Amino acid sequence: MSTHALVLRPQPGASATVARLTALDVPTRCCPLFVASPVAWRVPDPLDYDALLLTSANAVRHAGPGLRVLAGLPVVAVGEATAMAARDAGLDVALTGHGGAVELAAAAGGGGFARLLHLAGRDRVSLPDVDQLAVYASEPSDLDDRVVRGWAGQVALFHSARAARRFAELIDRFGVERGGIDVAAISSAVAEAAGPGWRSCTAVARPDDALLAMSARQLIDRSAPPLDKRA
Repeated sequence: MSTHALVLRPQPGASATVARLTALDVPTRCCPLFVASPVAWRVPDPLDYDALLLTSANAVRHAGPGLRVLAGLPVVAVGEATAMAARDAGLDVALTGHGGAVELAAAAGGGGFARLLHLAGRDRVSLPDVDQLAVYASEPSDLDDRVVRGWAGQVALFHSARAARRFAELIDRFGVERGGIDVAAISSAVAEAAGPGWRSCTAVARPDDALLAMSARQLIDRSAPPLDKRA
């Protein structure tokens, strides 16, 4: 059985990751664990804040017309993909982080952005002293037992702690052995959320989809059977 990289993030990010992996000659299976969609939200007064905190490009994609009201605020973004989505939407990115949301919020405070408005998903990590608004929700997608059992022996890419936890719950429910699966995680916090027992679990140095794709390439190379030197 050939080894594939399992792309588990919602669309349209899943397609972007598949494209990166394909460019690296990595065979993929696209199995989004969640479907992202907008939720209703009330736009606050932008004068109450110093900057927008964005931790996912989905916040930009699903915020809707309310985002235009906040467009005068500088953006503090987690990772280059989120920063790029913000720029594409006409927002001014003042700071791009290379760690988690907690570290980025602290760095933003040190950079003069003390009053942050976090446009986020409905399921999110709580950030102290940061106002958080849900502008989208990620609902679990329908996956049958045949799909989940097909994950045995593959390389799973985790872009969020929630995805890591759901993946682990699904394979445990259907009796798939964790010890046969390699994990590549977008951060150490996401790797920790996946829990123990994997064949290997690697976190990339910073939240970057390109680094995650490279990590998957390395894990698949490592799991490939040795060449028969007699051939």
